[in-house]
Amino acid sequence: MSRFIYKIAPQALWREAERAGRFAGAPVDLADGFIHFSTAGQVAETAAKHFAGQAGLLLVAIDEEKLGPALKYEPSRGGALFPHLFSALDLSAVAWVRPLPLGADGRHEFPPLEEE
Repeated sequence: MSRFIYKIAPQALWREAERAGRFAGAPVDLADGFIHFSTAGQVAETAAKHFAGQAGLLLVAIDEEKLGPALKYEPSRGGALFPHLFSALDLSAVAWVRPLPLGADGRHEFPPLEEE
């Protein structure tokens, strides 16, 4: 069974990646030297912490089995292990891309997420 990890990306940035055939990362990823991802259990907190109130976002599901050894789980906030990709993301690893709309309460509304 595949395990999915997730990336929240502004729609314009992701559409640019689709045209290029690869995603090199958002500005924070480029600055940190790796692409930040979240597990299904982490992504809502990531949205609240780093994307609060932002509209025009997409949620991208990635099959982590297709990423190879460039994917590493490393400790981050509170010691939790977060998936980090130390290469550009080949879009062949993307399972799906869906809108991540803001609800009436100002929080992002997530589709059902698949976990391990």
